[in-house]
Amino acid sequence: MEWDRERFPYLARVHWSPAGPPLLLVQSRDQRTQRYLAVDPGSGATRVVCAEEDGRWLELVPGAPVWAPDGRLVRVVDEGGARVLMAGDRPLTDGRLHIRGVLDVGDGDLLVSASAGEAAGDAEIGQIHVYRVGERGVERISEGPGVHTAVRCGPVTVLVSAVPDGPGARVRVLRDGRRVAEVASYAETPVLSPRVALTVSGARRIPCAVLMPRSYEEGDGPLPVLVDPYGGPHGQRVVAAHDPYLTSQWFADQGFAVVVADGRGTPGRSPDWEKAIAGGLAPVLEDQVAALEGLAGRFPLDLGRVAIRGWSFGGWLAGFAVLRRPDVFHAAVVGAPVTDQRLYDAHYAERYLGGRPQDVPDAYRDSSLVGDDGLVEAREPARPMMIIHGMADDNVVAAHTLRLSSALLAAGRPHEVLPLTGVTHMTPQERVAENLLLLQVDFLKRSLGLG
Repeated sequence: MEWDRERFPYLARVHWSPAGPPLLLVQSRDQRTQRYLAVDPGSGATRVVCAEEDGRWLELVPGAPVWAPDGRLVRVVDEGGARVLMAGDRPLTDGRLHIRGVLDVGDGDLLVSASAGEAAGDAEIGQIHVYRVGERGVERISEGPGVHTAVRCGPVTVLVSAVPDGPGARVRVLRDGRRVAEVASYAETPVLSPRVALTVSGARRIPCAVLMPRSYEEGDGPLPVLVDPYGGPHGQRVVAAHDPYLTSQWFADQGFAVVVADGRGTPGRSPDWEKAIAGGLAPVLEDQVAALEGLAGRFPLDLGRVAIRGWSFGGWLAGFAVLRRPDVFHAAVVGAPVTDQRLYDAHYAERYLGGRPQDVPDAYRDSSLVGDDGLVEAREPARPMMIIHGMADDNVVAAHTLRLSSALLAAGRPHEVLPLTGVTHMTPQERVAENLLLLQVDFLKRSLGLG
């Protein structure tokens, strides 16, 4: 297949269906320009079907692009401040929905997943629903608060729903829109159930989840706080579902008020919300602080004892928080962190930081924990860190943690390093994961002066 590979080195999507020729989505190195290409299967020659540009970046959306049965190109675009579904040149949705993915293309409609957009009357915190979109409009087919998705073949739709008030997922089978069966679940029931409040905080109405100990009673007084975010792209943590909060609830039951906040840079709200981090990641930390301060007036939070924990992007955020805002955060568990953005995946880093390290060095430095001269803008007082990293991590390599530890040691800053031999980016081993939680709690209590 032939296209201008020097100008468009990224082959981002491939689609081929009976509705049209092979379809390619190719992107420029800076991910601000892309082309939809139709391929001649015989010769490999391509022709441009559609071209798009964005001054920040072009988001890749699951399930798109595809051909509709009538030959129109189905894509998801950021237009007018909203992420909308397009068929040909016609928008099928508006700012009331934020399209998350295309699930199926039928003869007369499209099945999509979407959350509430900025123009919706109800923000529906943490909810994702399934919609049927056609010439006659938009119809929601999922019911009740939750995180819903679906697969469809012809008249049969399988709807999978995770809900706030029960564990696991509910699986229903629909035929022509009517429920005909439910798939039983024999998954083990968790030993705890989250006590979670979904709310918004601050002037930007940051989505938040607040978890209290299950034994907490009104009048027990303020609790030490554990901020427990992911905080970054493609990592929505504030969701209207039961199981995603199990670990956070376990930490809450150890005596913490746990705060999860999805600030700017996280998905599910609007293109501007997601792309506020274009050129630098500082807004991520700003929103964690704003969310915490906004919640303090409504929940029993002891802002004199605040810790933060995170993994991967969340690990970077935890380290960034105690280095840049030690006035707010007093200890951090830093798991598998990217500490120097120059050492991470080029496709990821260049999308959000605006180019290659040699082109925008300040953006990389300002979003890193360490640079060529040691810690970057580390402020006083020094706060304790527990840094955890799998030595076999092939996503965020262990060199990130080694460089951070070296810089902290050179600066005389307290920290602990927990290397996990044979562990990759995550810790699937049950016993290792369990012991990691216990070690984190011990560190947090020691660091915050808790008995």
